[in-house]
Amino acid sequence: MAFDAALDDAELGVARAALAQGRWQAARALLARTGDDWDRRGHRITVLALEPCSAAWAGEWLIAEPDSADAAALLALARVRRALRGKDQPARAREACHRAAALAPADPTPWLGLLMLERALGGQREVVRIFEEVRARYADHHHAHHLMVARLAERRAAAGPDPLHEVYDFAHWAAEQAPADSPLAVLPVVAHAERYRVLAAAGFEPANPAASAHWSGRLARQALGAAFDWWLEWEQDGHPRRLVDLNYLAHAKCCEGRGAEAAALFQRIGDHATPEPWSYPDRDPRAAFREACDRVLGVG
Repeated sequence: MAFDAALDDAELGVARAALAQGRWQAARALLARTGDDWDRRGHRITVLALEPCSAAWAGEWLIAEPDSADAAALLALARVRRALRGKDQPARAREACHRAAALAPADPTPWLGLLMLERALGGQREVVRIFEEVRARYADHHHAHHLMVARLAERRAAAGPDPLHEVYDFAHWAAEQAPADSPLAVLPVVAHAERYRVLAAAGFEPANPAASAHWSGRLARQALGAAFDWWLEWEQDGHPRRLVDLNYLAHAKCCEGRGAEAAALFQRIGDHATPEPWSYPDRDPRAAFREACDRVLGVG
């Protein structure tokens, strides 16, 4: 069965079929009904933008209605899709996204388009900056978080399995920040799946997850047990993960009765500060360690 990007959105399917025939009025009505449901708006515009001729028809719509934020957003994401396929210049796609953002300052969708583009073509700082633009408009944007997980999972693929990889920090941070009923609650699972995809492509894991020990509890415990030993080496060598928040590892070490080892490690790490919000820039890891011990021992 072929995957349908529209999922179960029947209204989107109808508008997409009409757009493919050059009838952009159906997309206009659909997006007007969508309003400021930002997750649904982002999904609907990205699916409409997949149509091969969507940029042309969105351009026709924009000629008819030059001030239409919906037409501008559709044109922007269509150009992003074309740029990612090598059919358009990335600079033109960026310009279209910024034009759409100017027409609707509260809408995260044009910034989602930029994130899609820079997730493939941009540097890390630019990706983080654009992600923060999305979050400033809608903090729980589902698609944007998935793009960030995919991007972060691809960093340092050649290093192999790494239980302290930043994609796990990011996913847990995002899940903790989101409301209890948010779909972002499953982001830590998505992070493991994306990282597995990267490790399999790099040859560290088999293509079939069923043939891997990656998901076993035994391997996870071994990874946690070795993490502190790895940390000492990384901290000495200036490893980029030396600024990670180790609260969850400290908690694991407390549970294993290795508190003195963890305390000595945190003493060496000292305070930390990082530019990424998911790295908890204001948290002292030694204080986090003490909090973890208090929770385990029932203190306070």
